[in-house]
Amino acid sequence: MHEEMKSGSCCSGEKGEGSPVPEKRLGWHEYFMNVAHLISRRATCSRAHIGAVIVRENSILSTGYNGAPSGLPHCNDTNCIIYQSKHPDGTVEENCVNTIHAEINAIALAAKHGVSIKDSDIYITASPCIHCLKVLINVGIKTIYYDNPYKIEQINELLRLSGIRLVQVNVASNLKE
Repeated sequence: MHEEMKSGSCCSGEKGEGSPVPEKRLGWHEYFMNVAHLISRRATCSRAHIGAVIVRENSILSTGYNGAPSGLPHCNDTNCIIYQSKHPDGTVEENCVNTIHAEINAIALAAKHGVSIKDSDIYITASPCIHCLKVLINVGIKTIYYDNPYKIEQINELLRLSGIRLVQVNVASNLKE
């Protein structure tokens, strides 16, 4: 018995009779930001789930999420211990004593494994706090891509002085919490 071959193939991108329409391929920014959101699901601080991905030449170099140092109790086990600090403009910052931010964890993981992150970019689910921005400046990050804004007015001057670009990348994803 001879079957007729239908024109087109599963990989051609053409719509044939009964063929599903191929999904739109993710762009690089969307891809890396979705990865950051997925990584944020590992966060153990009960106040915020943040994920970070350090990238150079479209390759992932390191990742991080906010949580306690390795082997120490996490906030979701013991509750957050909050401390306050006051900025020169009078605003009060609250941080968790137990938590290392996602950006710092990504930098630490790269250092632990001897991976150079100089001249790389970082994707973060929220814009960095002023403390993380200072560290990102020192390690040579060129561009910070973020999804959700967090106290951007407090980091604008450092961004201007450092020359680091801050770019918002919004993703509509089922990976977001």
